[in-house]
Order: sequence, then C-alpha cells, then structure tokens
Amino acid sequence: MLAMTQEHNSTSLRKTIRFQVGDRVMTSNCRLGTVVRVDKDEFGEYIVVRLDILAGEFAYEYGDLEKL
Repeated sequence: MLAMTQEHNSTSLRKTIRFQVGDRVMTSNCRLGTVVRVDKDEFGEYIVVRLDILAGEFAYEYGDLEKL
C-alpha cells in the first residue's frame, strides 16, 4: 500500500512540474545546469540538461531534477 502511494505521488509530481527550455535546474547529484529541451520517447518524457561543469548534454527524468 505504501509503495502504491509513493508511486502515485511521484506520478502526480511529474504532471505538475513542467520544465521549459532555459530553466535553471539542480540535478539529484547536486550539479547545476540549464534545460536544453524536453523530449519524449517510447518510455515517456525526459529532460535534456547541459551541466555547467561538464561538456555535453545529459538526459534526466522529472524526479531527478529540481527547478531553481
């Protein structure tokens, strides 16, 4: 029951938080970056972020990012 409640809360969280290109974010491992784009594939939506300290772009799920 508890697992179902936590899963429902994380699903609801994904639907309420929307990222836009240019948003500043912090990753789950405390790295700062900027949203480059929001994409969708067969597994769902994901956010592509360019981190401040590393070259390249990295894909994250909604739960792995915090909007600043």
